[in-house]
This record gives sequence, structure tokens and C-alpha cells, in this order.
Amino acid sequence: MKQEQEQIKAMIPMMLRTLHLPTMLKQWEEYAHEADAQGWGCAKYLARLIENEIAERDTRRIARHQQESLLPKGKTFATFDFNRTPMVNKTQALNLGAGLSWIEEGSNILIFGSFGAGKTHLAAAIGTALIDNGFRVLFKRTSELVQELLSAKRDFRLPDALDKLDKYHCLVLDDFGYVKKDNIETTVLFELISERYEKRSILLTCNQPFTEWDQIFQDKAMTMASIDRLIHHSVIFDLKEVLSYRKEDAMKKKSSRKA
Repeated sequence: MKQEQEQIKAMIPMMLRTLHLPTMLKQWEEYAHEADAQGWGCAKYLARLIENEIAERDTRRIARHQQESLLPKGKTFATFDFNRTPMVNKTQALNLGAGLSWIEEGSNILIFGSFGAGKTHLAAAIGTALIDNGFRVLFKRTSELVQELLSAKRDFRLPDALDKLDKYHCLVLDDFGYVKKDNIETTVLFELISERYEKRSILLTCNQPFTEWDQIFQDKAMTMASIDRLIHHSVIFDLKEVLSYRKEDAMKKKSSRKA
């Protein structure tokens, strides 16, 4: 009997490696001693090991998705100053970060405001929270993504490129208004918006209000169609009244020098 138990103990690590269960591999022996000491049954012992394996797997998955998201580091709800942006309801923002139904419905978030108002920080905070809640997010400068899509279009790979973006529940388009007013560029941008419409979410930040989007799109009909698709199911934050972080910091430094 003792020899049989020793054989089983020797086999367990090999079997756990074969099944790719690294957390159980690290913990099975420690928990076996605790199970013996506490009088656990087999079911409780096994449940504890599986629970830890799932938790560790979730942690690794979230870390992997955070890394692939390209979200700027440190821009989270914990570091976002809601006192400077009273027009942003904290509870609403946190709920958006949880995903709730808006991700499943393919709805959008549009954040407008002047330079340094905190648009990117708010967008990144929502994106980071979404990943923590099990969703996949990709953060891109809009002009950079447009160039990637243009390259794909030239190589007749645009449908494949759009399909790859479809794996992300939320696509964060930062600095939307910086796209050049070029018909070729805005055409692929419109194709992206149309492809994701009511299927996958877009979260964009933009300096220009809708009334100035004719500076982005050359074609008036494309401008109206893009706006229509983006706002059909959307939450809009307007930070235009918020003073630029950088301007505020400069004013504080200037004031301290005078003092």
C-alpha cells in the first residue's frame, strides 16, 4: 500500500504537467498536507486546487490582455481626478468600465474636449477596467491605425485586417481629429466605423466637436454617415470646460515663481 502511494505521488507532477496545470503542480502537495491535517474530504481538496488554478489562469489572462492592449500605463480610475471633471459622473464611468450591456450591444463612448483635458486618461481608465472585467481592448492613435489599414488595403488585406480588429470588444481610437483630410485615409476610417457598427464598440477621443468634422472627412455624406453610426448607440462625455492639465501646471509654476 505504501509503495503504491509513493508511485501515485510520483506520477501526479507528471500528469499535471501533461494537463498544463502549473498552479496545481505548485500547490498539490502543500494542500495535501493541509487536507490531512484538517480532515478535508477528497472533494474539498480537489475543489481548492481547481479554484486556485482558475484564479491564477484569470490573473495571467488579464495580464496578457493588458499587455496586448497597448493602453498607456498608469492611466486608471485610481489616478483619474474626478474633481477636475465634474461633468464626468464617477458611478457612470465605473459602470462603463465594468462593461455591462453596452459592450454586448456594440455601443460607443465618445469623449470630446480640448488639449490636456483628460480625454485620453478617461478613455484609458475605462479600457483598463474593461480588461479587468474580462473584455479585450486595443488602444491606438487613430492616425497610426489608419496608416496600418491603408497598408492593408494596398496589399488587398483590408478585410483580414478588419477581422483581426473584430476580436477586440472595444477599440480605443485616440486623437480621432488628427487624421489627415485625405479621401483615401478617411475612406478606410469610415470602413472601420461601418464594420464595427452595432457589433463591436468604439471608444474615441477627439478635440473637434461634430460641427467641425468636415475638417476630418472630405465627403459631406461620409461625415454625416460616420457621425450617425457613432452616436446611434453611444455615451458622450464633453470635457471642453476642463482646463488643460499642462496649462494648469504651467500657471501654478508661474504663480510660485512670482511668490
